[in-house]
Amino acid sequence: MPSFTLPRTARITRITRAHKVATAVLVAAGATTALAVTAEPSSAQATAAHAPATVKKVSANGMPAAVQAKGDAPKAEHPAIQSVAAQVKVADTAKQAHAMKKAHTVKQAANRSTERKAQPKAYANNLDGWIREALDIMKSKGIPGSYEGLHRNIMRESSGNPNAVNDWDINAINGIPSKGLLQVIQPTFDTYHVAGTADNLTDPVANITAAANYAADRYGSIDNVNSAY
Repeated sequence: MPSFTLPRTARITRITRAHKVATAVLVAAGATTALAVTAEPSSAQATAAHAPATVKKVSANGMPAAVQAKGDAPKAEHPAIQSVAAQVKVADTAKQAHAMKKAHTVKQAANRSTERKAQPKAYANNLDGWIREALDIMKSKGIPGSYEGLHRNIMRESSGNPNAVNDWDINAINGIPSKGLLQVIQPTFDTYHVAGTADNLTDPVANITAAANYAADRYGSIDNVNSAY
């Protein structure tokens, strides 16, 4: 078969058309890629698109919190101020507790003192008790005398018997016998009877105090009496 060669111009035209086709294909492919790249968002864009919107705080009246009046919200105190305030509060509480305890103690002491004053002093119902009670009464009345002086004269006059009666001396003969611990006659007892004691000649305490009152008037003190008086 005989060979056939295209003219130079035809070859160029053919190549040029083929090149244009290839170029068109490449351009189409590039456009597709560009569209794909453009359609897919970047990671930064995706993050920004899905990030939650910032919510601004607003006050009750609808205004932003930042523009509220200063007096609308209290300022937080400094921790040091809070600590000092707490210490002052604790100290005040401790002072109140101490004051209440002190007042309670004083009240209890006053109550005990009142109870002691309200309750009469107890004395034994014997010679020792009678002398001690008589001495307390004598002291309150300013009548001199000592335990020793009273006891010594009582033992000589009656041996400590409050019901002793002398029925043989001149007083007995005259119908006014001496009676009691210190052998006192009725007229003497009536004159020197000490207020606050029993109005009974043979009552131990009344007899002692009346005799001591008489001795103080006559001899200066019962302590100065060493024989019949």
